[in-house]
Amino acid sequence: MGGGATRLYSTLTQTLSSSPLPLPPPHLGPHPPVDTNLDPSFCQEQKQTDPAELLRQCEEALRDSPPRFHRKFTHLNDGDSAPSSPIRVMQWNILAQALGEGLDSFVQCPLEALSWSHRKYLILEELLTYRPHILCLQEVDHYYDTFQPVLAGLGYSSIFCPKPWSPCLDVEGNNGPDGCALFFDQSRFEFLDSVNIRLSAMRIPTNQVAVVAILRCRSTGRCLCVAVTHLKARSGWEWLRSAQGSDLLRHLQNLLEKHTDKATGAPTSDIPLLICGDFNATPTEEVYRRFSASPLSLDSAYKKLSQGGLTEPEYTTWKIRTTGECCTTLDYIWYSQDTLRVDAVLDMPTEEQIGPNRLPSFSYPSDHLSLVCDFSFKEKE
Repeated sequence: MGGGATRLYSTLTQTLSSSPLPLPPPHLGPHPPVDTNLDPSFCQEQKQTDPAELLRQCEEALRDSPPRFHRKFTHLNDGDSAPSSPIRVMQWNILAQALGEGLDSFVQCPLEALSWSHRKYLILEELLTYRPHILCLQEVDHYYDTFQPVLAGLGYSSIFCPKPWSPCLDVEGNNGPDGCALFFDQSRFEFLDSVNIRLSAMRIPTNQVAVVAILRCRSTGRCLCVAVTHLKARSGWEWLRSAQGSDLLRHLQNLLEKHTDKATGAPTSDIPLLICGDFNATPTEEVYRRFSASPLSLDSAYKKLSQGGLTEPEYTTWKIRTTGECCTTLDYIWYSQDTLRVDAVLDMPTEEQIGPNRLPSFSYPSDHLSLVCDFSFKEKE
């Protein structure tokens, strides 16, 4: 194997064997600082990382574990020819390491399956299997020591926004605060602008955040506005999630107007939106209705899996805690239906695949399932 891949494998292997790395200051721009605790020669050689080789190494590290879920894409035919180069988008709450081991009480999941030495390979295997052009993650608490350097080696640029009061910090031996992270393939997209948002409710700042970026597709020249967020969890907070959703929609509208072509009077609707997130809200909640009824003309991509495209999947998370079993839909990929077309949607694993102990498990690293869609730009009329 190549030197870069060898060093990458070695760095991943050592991630848990050393003490937690200190967290650098929150990064607000498109290119995060390189963590000085990493091997300098690895950082210099990371551009040589071969994704196929890295995937093989992950599979080798997991050879004694049950096989990963085999999921299929449902390809949608709207009467148009298949796009030559679709944009693949992944949305995933990967489960913060500190929360999985310390606070989330997954009573049916063995502690060994929750260890970072196991989970990091499962997470990377999922990312390398689907190779999204745009990757939206929540509960990221290993950004600087793992995800930023590894994915930079695969050609991704990224933006990270930690929660102001992350619950991870209450866990002994934590790796810093968790937050939202947005990664994009630099060979496919050019960075134009970004903003990290601390979401508010009735003008009062909350503990939830969002990352929003404006990207330009290198092959088409079309711009795209991408957002990743994670709204307040738990029942009883429906009103707060609704307020946070409204705040995010307001920020998106403002950013789109900022990038509107004033000279030609082009409308903000010319810039498509992709909003990925763990909304912690079922489709019956007000925040879901707010997004559905938004003047931004949004639709939920995973409805495309249903008959007639009218309903969400039965579940995007399935877990057993001390409080009982939870099987519900909380995660979404919203898109501008006037300017983007959904070409393919990755199906959900079956109950049989997930197994009686539910998620996470030795087969899957998170209590949330990844959502993956292929999009293409609609032709301008």
